[in-house]
Amino acid sequence: MAANRSKHILFLSYDGLTDPLGQSQIIPYLKGLCGYGYTFTILSCDKPDLYKANQSTVEEQLSGVAIEWVSIPYHKWPPVLSSAYDFLQMKRTAYRLHRKYRFDMVHTRPGVPTVVATAMQKKFGIKFLNDVRGFWAQERVDGGMWNLRNFVYRQLYTFFRKHELQCLLKADALVCLTEAARHIIMRETAEHGKTTNPTVIPCSADTDFFDPSTLNTGALEALKQQCGIKENELVISYLGSIGGWYLTDEMMHFCSEVHAAIPTARFLFISPHRHDQILQAAQKQGIPSNRLITVRAERSLVPLYLSLSHFNLFFIRPCYSKLASSPTKHGEVMSMGIPVITNSGVGDLDDIIQRTQSGWLIETFSKDAYADVVRRLQSPSPFNATAIRQSALEIYGLQHAVQQYREVYRTILGDE
Repeated sequence: MAANRSKHILFLSYDGLTDPLGQSQIIPYLKGLCGYGYTFTILSCDKPDLYKANQSTVEEQLSGVAIEWVSIPYHKWPPVLSSAYDFLQMKRTAYRLHRKYRFDMVHTRPGVPTVVATAMQKKFGIKFLNDVRGFWAQERVDGGMWNLRNFVYRQLYTFFRKHELQCLLKADALVCLTEAARHIIMRETAEHGKTTNPTVIPCSADTDFFDPSTLNTGALEALKQQCGIKENELVISYLGSIGGWYLTDEMMHFCSEVHAAIPTARFLFISPHRHDQILQAAQKQGIPSNRLITVRAERSLVPLYLSLSHFNLFFIRPCYSKLASSPTKHGEVMSMGIPVITNSGVGDLDDIIQRTQSGWLIETFSKDAYADVVRRLQSPSPFNATAIRQSALEIYGLQHAVQQYREVYRTILGDE
């Protein structure tokens, strides 16, 4: 099972290991790959407040495995110049680490780290795995972070679009999150004379943690009483941050249609922040406050809170860049056996939900589209929780993702 233990990989992250996604979408994969004999150095830019709060948690997660963590500060101000400074710091540190370890490969996600990776590939001849977790430059435009009417942002967008294409063409292998992204990448590289076949590895979920069979029934009943949820009340949950790509007003409009038809329905928002925005959006749609439950749940309690719900709701802005997106929350919710209500046009959600019969898709954010789902909610649920969880294990299971990464590593590094 063990690979050649001399294979040492540099992993570059601009989002940071102390961010929640760093802990759920970087560390578990690399720890799994350590089981095949690989050694890692992670170089990350971490936000100072999160680093202070979560440093010990990350160090505990990395304890006992062949992963070294090197963190440098992330800077947010002033815009653009701070990112340029972070790039220089990351590049200088990466070069220093490479001279020390002589890495066999650099593994990166889009954005600033790929600029460092391609520089290392050119200077040192190091192998380069381009992990395309999204169409980074377009995401910044679609998400409103880069206004193309601004000259600086327009220049940045032009630079990174060209850079992203070069990364696709120069990488020794490509990974992406969705089949939709895979086809776009294959088409774009073919137009420039290169045949590519990216490996699709969706965002994994911790299916052992999000497992309804491990929940304490007594604790579940106590939580239900604490939240004031009565027997036979329909509960629709939302999990995660509010705002950004997630369409709060549209989701609350849907909830208002549910409330009008099913007055006893409850809406449970499990979110770390912006509860005032949730309450304001509900009030705007005429949803009584006693129908709404907002909680800031510790991660250890999230599965318990999710289990209170019969359906999980999330609407994501459907745009070009989101074709490359694989929402982490989808795997987590499916692992709990909970069907979802979401919109079409995001990543592979349409195909996954229809193929696994694990929820309902809304084609448009309209009263008629909402009414169709509301009618279905008034009938007995057609979904099978056990089948939904089994599909989650097959699609989003961590071990499957680790094995796929292992095959990509073998292709690049040629180890047995």
